[in-house]
Amino acid sequence: QVQLVESGGGLVQAGGSLRLSCVASGSVFRINAMGWYRQAPGKQRELVATITDGGSTRYADSVKGRFTISRDNAKNTVYLQMNTLKPEDTAVYKCMIATVTGNSWGQGTQVTVSS
Repeated sequence: QVQLVESGGGLVQAGGSLRLSCVASGSVFRINAMGWYRQAPGKQRELVATITDGGSTRYADSVKGRFTISRDNAKNTVYLQMNTLKPEDTAVYKCMIATVTGNSWGQGTQVTVSS
């Protein structure tokens, strides 16, 4: 069984920055892709960013140029550096990892951006 624990969320003013972290533990075998998703109240979950084991990245159009995803394979950790935050970035952010045995999700961390 895989456990994912996110950290780094919080309350920040518009224009500020936060860095999210997600550590995978337990029966973690080969991790292929890692990613961040978010869900705002009353909205569907949306992809924020993903990164493959080869380092290829993909971003939602709404965060391109502001967010950066990275990973530390030795630590089974994925990061999301969020700069120039906007009120519309307010959501619960969840990390996801894809392995040969399937996908696992974290519980989520709240990010609130005040105007």
